Amino acid sequence: MKYFYSLLLVLAVTQLYSQETINGSIIDEDTKQPIEFATVYLPQLEKGTITNQNGEFTLEGISQGSHNIIVSIVGYQTASQNITYPLQDQLIIALKPSAIEMEEVIISTPFHKLQSENVMKVERANIKALQQQGAVNLSESLTSIAGVESVSTGVSIGKPVIRGLSSNRVLVYAQGVRLENQQFGDEHGLGISDAGIESVEVIKGPASLLYGSDALGGVLYLNPEKYAPVNSSVSNIEGKYFSNTKGYSTNAGYKSSGDNLKFLFRGSLAEHSDYKTEDYRVTNTRFREQDFKAGIGYRNADFKTDFRYNVNHSKLGMTDGIGVQNTNRTPLLPYQDLTNHIFSLQSTSYFENSQLDYTFGYTYNDRKEFEEHHDHDHHEEHDDHEGEEEHHEDELHLANEEGVLEPALHMKLKTANYDIKYHFPKTDKIETVVGIQGMNQTNKNYGEEQLIPDATVNDFGILATSHIHFNAADIQIGARFDTRNIDVNSGINKNYNSFNGSIGVKTNLTESTIVRLNMATGFRAPNLAELTSYGSHEGTNRFEIGNSDLKNEQNIQADLTIEYGNKHFEFFANGFYNKVNNYIYLTPNGELVNNDPVFLYLQEDAALYGGEIGVHLHPHPIHWLHIETSFESVTGKQDNGANLPLIPANSLTNKVRVEFDKNQFHNGYAFIKLKTTFKQNNTSAFGTATDGYSLLSAGIGGDFNIWNTTLGVSVSGSNLTNKSYINHLSRLKSDGIFNMGRSVNLGLNIIL
Repeated sequence: MKYFYSLLLVLAVTQLYSQETINGSIIDEDTKQPIEFATVYLPQLEKGTITNQNGEFTLEGISQGSHNIIVSIVGYQTASQNITYPLQDQLIIALKPSAIEMEEVIISTPFHKLQSENVMKVERANIKALQQQGAVNLSESLTSIAGVESVSTGVSIGKPVIRGLSSNRVLVYAQGVRLENQQFGDEHGLGISDAGIESVEVIKGPASLLYGSDALGGVLYLNPEKYAPVNSSVSNIEGKYFSNTKGYSTNAGYKSSGDNLKFLFRGSLAEHSDYKTEDYRVTNTRFREQDFKAGIGYRNADFKTDFRYNVNHSKLGMTDGIGVQNTNRTPLLPYQDLTNHIFSLQSTSYFENSQLDYTFGYTYNDRKEFEEHHDHDHHEEHDDHEGEEEHHEDELHLANEEGVLEPALHMKLKTANYDIKYHFPKTDKIETVVGIQGMNQTNKNYGEEQLIPDATVNDFGILATSHIHFNAADIQIGARFDTRNIDVNSGINKNYNSFNGSIGVKTNLTESTIVRLNMATGFRAPNLAELTSYGSHEGTNRFEIGNSDLKNEQNIQADLTIEYGNKHFEFFANGFYNKVNNYIYLTPNGELVNNDPVFLYLQEDAALYGGEIGVHLHPHPIHWLHIETSFESVTGKQDNGANLPLIPANSLTNKVRVEFDKNQFHNGYAFIKLKTTFKQNNTSAFGTATDGYSLLSAGIGGDFNIWNTTLGVSVSGSNLTNKSYINHLSRLKSDGIFNMGRSVNLGLNIIL
């Protein structure tokens, strides 16, 4: 309720200025002819419209000062232009014809520019386009982005990996606030559904300057779906079926916007049975996920605010190996029962040529893990799948007969954070942002087992960054200071401080060639698990012992990016070198406790290096044909010569995609993709090599207009050859369990 009252207070004190108007027109740069249906958008004000048949547009409710205006339409290069209101003359913007995909504004960086204007390299992907490739969950979808992989536990749990770094070295943002869901655990997933998420932005490198601790390896920034256009309403129902897991996902949403007030909501449900390989089903990889998202926003010429809420409830089975073979969807013991709440309030006050952004967030993660209660020294043996199925079902039945089943592990993590940034008045040469960020986090235990103790974490950071425009180049510099206090009820009290900076330059070698060079430092304070763990965990099957003497991880990374693009050909090459001091890692000491191997947290300096390279061809005059090839590689080693764990294997992806629009069939597409993952021999001390493999996938889809309703249909297939393989980042690899086999997926989306 405090967020609701804060919203009312802000609205009450905000002055309502007169609604000012911008009139303009969009034309073709070559023919000078007007362009109809072009999208005109002011990202800072979140105002947009579409040009009429004469290429004309009108935008109302514009405050005085400097604004960035974005114009985009298929078949043309996206245009970005700074304007100062009031205008002296009518605005006329000319677009260059191009077959390159439209650019979008990057939200995860402070200056909200197109990627072509950014000094820092940021990858952006549309979630709908990722879903078209048939992934079961969000984490798997993200692996289609070059440089991003996933540490998986079956198909229900995935942890993103950016250039070899994972766990809470990769910070995830959702609804504009950091996602805190006890992500330090190896078998802890994202805890968020892709329903109601529009796009993802990936910063591949230290982003501690912008986000503080836990952004040492990079950031995944999830952008929620936008509200409906002004004075309109949109609703849709979507469903998908996955043949491999005999599973489904469905979601429905409604959104409506007036001149100032707007709202939306979306609910989703997904259920899957155990996934199937060529020879067997992997017992207890089944899961159920329920998700609800809602938002309400308000804006006028000088103020905007957006309140969002998301609750996600998941029940995830944790496999013990190959046993019962059926397609039931109710998880067996052991399983996780997770509820994650995210509240966020993002607001902006606009002044003449400057603005103040302030974001407040609260996340509440309730984690329960249920397991068999048995004597660790006496395990009942089962000779066949039939006996094991009876054993599992009896245990579940007995648990239900007891009434409310008590969790063995039960933790509640509550996090409140704030992010306040002031954008100084822009000049022709420089843009500057200063800000403060902070977090208060409490962890409490309620179960019979305690993996980490009760604790409180407090963060505070202050930052400043500037984007400087020169004729030949753009430069971005910044600095930040952070402090973190960790107070553990067992008596440990730790303080961590870090000063970080970044500098980058972007220049156009030619009209078609962009070069970016960035250097940045980052840090990560040890998490509660690394400092205080002492116990066995059902999800990891190991006894972990924390180390209270751990120091900050501190890194410095250099990135070099070269991009070339014309109307029909694109090329990119990204290279990086990442030096990490005091890298924290787990290693076994050869002992056993309750039949679980003992793992210790240690530190050693390390380095990671590699990159991505790719080409994209859309030949003239067949602009509807896209041929894409990309290669990605990362190597991670400690200074003592040992390989780092969980480093993804090198991979090569080839994809052919066609796009078409004919009669009543719109936004049509078809693709075929072959991803080859090479053998991974560079393994850590307790790891083993992983063989290479190739996976074939394909899909087709598009939209039909029927009775004033848009009907979207899609069909996709993954691992079409039903290849038996093991991904090097699969947590089931140590048990020799294969990843998912062939799956054919059907999708239907009705837009009303």
